[in-house]
Amino acid sequence: MNLPELGAFLRTRRDRIRPAEVGLPQGPRRRVPGLRREEVAQLAGLSADYYTELERGSAKNGVQPSAQTLAALARALRLNGDERDHLFHLAERLVPPSAHGPSAHVQPALLGLLDRLSNTPARVITDLHETLVENDLALTLLGKSPAHRGPAASLVYRWFTDPQAREIYPPEDHPHHSRVFVADLQAAAARRGRDAEVTKMVAVLRRRSQEFAALWDTHDVAVRRTDHKRIVHPMLGVIELDCHNLLSEDGRQRLLWFTAPPGSPGAEQLELLSVVGTQELSVMEGTHRTGESRVPGKGSAALGTG
Repeated sequence: MNLPELGAFLRTRRDRIRPAEVGLPQGPRRRVPGLRREEVAQLAGLSADYYTELERGSAKNGVQPSAQTLAALARALRLNGDERDHLFHLAERLVPPSAHGPSAHVQPALLGLLDRLSNTPARVITDLHETLVENDLALTLLGKSPAHRGPAASLVYRWFTDPQAREIYPPEDHPHHSRVFVADLQAAAARRGRDAEVTKMVAVLRRRSQEFAALWDTHDVAVRRTDHKRIVHPMLGVIELDCHNLLSEDGRQRLLWFTAPPGSPGAEQLELLSVVGTQELSVMEGTHRTGESRVPGKGSAALGTG
């Protein structure tokens, strides 16, 4: 592991980011134009001391950043795909896929838009409905994602294999969501071509779920772009919201966010959601893994509920 080069690379990436770009105040006493070390640590969900040792490139304390830590730093520093790969190479870690899986690199354009959606629940997911990053309001609305890896990281997979995954929607809405999930997965499977991940997922779902098999055999296809949802919240009851999707150019990642018409009950419940979230997150604060961002309104890495 080339710790000196790794530290130098992190330092130069930190220097180029202005606080306003990541939702931080400029402050009257800032000595450097870029981010401070402790700010990068906060955005990445790391301790300030750990990040300082990492940037100094010192091996005396056995600094060995994990792939999860590197992915969190890549998001915090807004690295593009080449820069993210370079970071992993310097740390001598296996470079994760760019577009798929919970460790996928979030496309900077989508991440930038997510940062600006501080007043509405929003998250970035893959085309297999694996959550990559979300803001605090999405976490409060949809609950903490299960810490799954592999196929179970996909909400589509869990929807047809785990009854608990359906509790977020009223039972009478389940058939609609089943059809939407399968039609969207048909589009993803065709777009990916002979992709082993999606091929295996479809094969397993066909064996485990008669409902999935029947819907898959209809060959209905529709990329999910908008949808009307009723979400069951443990404190606020059923919340009616519109769900919007903005797809990346290659269609493999999407930003989704929730809105409600002004003056509607859903809009009022979204207002209450921020108050509920402040209370819930104060309790949940100590439970997050290293590498998850907990800056109010910023992205939080997650592994499920898409």
